[in-house]
Amino acid sequence: MESESDQIGQNIEAVRGFYVREEQKISPSQRLLERISGFTGRPGFLGFILIFVALWILTNVVLHQFGIAGFDPAPFFWLQGIVGLGALLTATVVLTKQNRLAKLAEQRAHLDLKVTLLTEQKTAKLIDLLEELRRDMPSVKDRHDPEAIALQKAMSPDRVLAALDERNSPDVPRRD
Repeated sequence: MESESDQIGQNIEAVRGFYVREEQKISPSQRLLERISGFTGRPGFLGFILIFVALWILTNVVLHQFGIAGFDPAPFFWLQGIVGLGALLTATVVLTKQNRLAKLAEQRAHLDLKVTLLTEQKTAKLIDLLEELRRDMPSVKDRHDPEAIALQKAMSPDRVLAALDERNSPDVPRRD
């Protein structure tokens, strides 16, 4: 029989193995996008953008003050284009990372559901065994327990999922 620390170690290794496998699935282009996302998601990047825009505008204004034609005079069409392109690229990078993380979260939720259903089945079996043991022991007074009878029956995962679908359906009025 396994000790509790062995079971904990196995569970930790299973979780770590899951994350290692998921990390190995990431393509080189996805890794690059996630590095870019990590950079653009920092407060320093906001500071960089603000400094870049301020220097761009200041340079063009100062050049204009000295009578030299600026490379992007007001209303700064080139700057608007650069900022717009940067926003588009940043949004695309963020959405790409979010899509990958959403798939990972969906896998975890699916695993959680499986574990929860398995736990429910095991709990029902334990209640069934305890009730059987209680009935078989001559020293324990036999009694009728409708709650224990109801709980010792394992729920059907299909019925649980169907009930969830029915409850979450926008067409069905909720009874809360």
